[in-house]
Amino acid sequence: MDHSVCYISDSQLIKECCKIPNISKRAYLVDSLIKAYHLSDHMDVLKVNPSSYEDLIGFHSSAYVDFLKKLNDNNCSLSDIEDEYGIGYDCPVVKDIWQFITYISGASLTAAKALTTMQCRYSINWCGGWHHALRDSAQGFCYVNDIVLAIEMLRKTFGKVLYIDIDVHHGNGVEYAYMATDKVLTLSFHQYEPGFYPTSGSLDDIGIDKGKYYTVNVPLKEGINDDKYITMFQKISNMVNSSYNPKCIVVQCGADSLVGDPIGGFNLTPKALAECVKNVMKWEKPTLFLGGGGYNEANVARCWTYLTAIITGQDDLLSSDIPDNEYFSAYGPDFTFDINPGNRKDFNSFNNLNHIFSVIANNMKIVKELVRKQEK
Repeated sequence: MDHSVCYISDSQLIKECCKIPNISKRAYLVDSLIKAYHLSDHMDVLKVNPSSYEDLIGFHSSAYVDFLKKLNDNNCSLSDIEDEYGIGYDCPVVKDIWQFITYISGASLTAAKALTTMQCRYSINWCGGWHHALRDSAQGFCYVNDIVLAIEMLRKTFGKVLYIDIDVHHGNGVEYAYMATDKVLTLSFHQYEPGFYPTSGSLDDIGIDKGKYYTVNVPLKEGINDDKYITMFQKISNMVNSSYNPKCIVVQCGADSLVGDPIGGFNLTPKALAECVKNVMKWEKPTLFLGGGGYNEANVARCWTYLTAIITGQDDLLSSDIPDNEYFSAYGPDFTFDINPGNRKDFNSFNNLNHIFSVIANNMKIVKELVRKQEK
């Protein structure tokens, strides 16, 4: 069967994913629900080819990668290095850390390779999307930046890449990797308020040097709802896509932007994320879809299953009752597929949203002109 969608599903990867703090069984719930709805019948299901040392130093410093290898072999003491490499507080040491990071990053590289070899137009790895990891340190539950590694692979084949991040948290690690280049444009929609992690990603952060104007941040306040979010996403992403004209898209679909997430403060349902995905698919470019945050595990599974159905064109197959699966009990008390919006107060005024849009629109005029000159 000729599928234009590839899906990473690997029992070892799922085990590794469950080592990440705060998402214990999430990867099992996601994969089981996707299979319970028979969506895997409509995709090429791929196993992971774990990353090599060489793959990892495609972005990370050899000092950091060497440190992880040493940590894995238990021949260095944590107290010496904790501050230097970010391992400790929100990124505790995990068992067999080398296998963990080579599987997590290898999954996104495997998904990216399916695009570069033209095996599919859309590739999905819900175990990826670890956007906070820096070149030489772990941060915010992210030990390895699988996204940057995947973008580096995609660039070699496609050239310009547009990275879009709809996690509730700013995609800081990816932005920092590309803030000084025009080869990758990063676009992040996120909650931005004093003290909200990671506190970066203001409207004024637009990149530096050659990358000036090629960083786009959409800082939103608490409580944004589906309609406002979808409108902002469509207007801004379509404008960025047409101004920059990328050859390939990477979307980080963090589901901590959903209502009821214990960490995020938005009021979105999976419908908002689905409309974002549909909008990107209209551009008909090779696209890598990745996971990310999301700490209400049953809702994350509902959301990413819905996105998988949209990407495969099978959303009419989704019954409103959760089908029987190994983790059925997690979907109580109502065992239904839909998530209803909450009654959280929305602090995003139309004035504020219009201001954000107009600033970005002005910057995109500049990008459009710069791109036009380059493409002459």
